[in-house]
Amino acid sequence: MNVEQVMRLAPVIPVLVIEDAAHAAPIAEALVKGGLFALEVTLRTPAALDVIREMSKVEGAVVGAGTVLNAADVEKSVAAGATFIVSPGLTTGLCESARDTGVPLLPGTANASDIMRGLDQGLTHFKFFPATAAGGLPALKSLTGPFGAVRFCPTGGITLATAPDWLALDAVLCVGGSWIVPAGPPDLAAIEARAREAAALSA
Repeated sequence: MNVEQVMRLAPVIPVLVIEDAAHAAPIAEALVKGGLFALEVTLRTPAALDVIREMSKVEGAVVGAGTVLNAADVEKSVAAGATFIVSPGLTTGLCESARDTGVPLLPGTANASDIMRGLDQGLTHFKFFPATAAGGLPALKSLTGPFGAVRFCPTGGITLATAPDWLALDAVLCVGGSWIVPAGPPDLAAIEARAREAAALSA
């Protein structure tokens, strides 16, 4: 599966910060049942790699690693079962590592220079991050002019209420959403309900 196929699995990719690997499979099952299949597990907790391992066992879940900062993170994530990589930024080393391992990469970009560095690396799909803080919809609309062939997954500060505005842009294939699985003990019924709402959005 390439990065565009991952981005087209559903209009929202849940951005997950999970502290306890015991919660991983039930959360993944609730998300998949709700219609969200691409799951981004951020490397922000000590349990993250174990969470990736457990979620990867759930049928229908396409599990990626987020907050990937360097080649070592890429290698550990892929070894744990991550099938795509998401980063808050873009470096040559990160691009080379993803290319060497053959894993799809969705690097973070916030401006034209970031995108141009990515294009130099042969990439055409990017995370626009932090979406709201980096200028929001007006900023991304401005960037789609000179970069008409580029496709984006805006992430950062997006909510269920604002997601449709982002998804209305032709250049946006999906958005990243942290609202679907809030911090704390998981309420699986509520997670599934929020996943259904998100999956019903149009991309």
